[in-house]
Amino acid sequence: MGESSFRYEEKVQSDWVDYNGHMNDAAYAKVFSQATDHFIDFLGLTEDARHQLDYTIFTLETHLCYLKEVHEQDNLAIEVRLLDSDAKRLHTFLSMTNSAGELVATSEQMWMGMDSAQGKPAPFPEKIATQVEILAQKQKELPIPKQAGRKIGFR
Repeated sequence: MGESSFRYEEKVQSDWVDYNGHMNDAAYAKVFSQATDHFIDFLGLTEDARHQLDYTIFTLETHLCYLKEVHEQDNLAIEVRLLDSDAKRLHTFLSMTNSAGELVATSEQMWMGMDSAQGKPAPFPEKIATQVEILAQKQKELPIPKQAGRKIGFR
């Protein structure tokens, strides 16, 4: 905890490659999901903390944009941008880049903090809320990503 930035790295596995010779659409979702799990740990909501606090985070909504193909053994990096938050929700934007630093995919997501014992939405525990606020302050001057807030439809 207390680190200033988050980065998750992964390599494209052979079983993620489809008949087109590049990473399958479902694999992008898998990598973004893995990054999300690590980001939640980064906020201080580790497995131990989830048990101690009876608290977790659920994904409510996600919007993936596929921007560039990636292939087997390509290196990927994911960074998380906090677009907005309130007492129990996080609006996040995950950017996936390849080893050349090119943006290959994005995932805009809405997450909800949950009281595990009651199975209901609940405000973030104090230490998690503090980490969210620190991150919000560090990222508040960053520009809004081009893909954020997009809707699906014909132009």
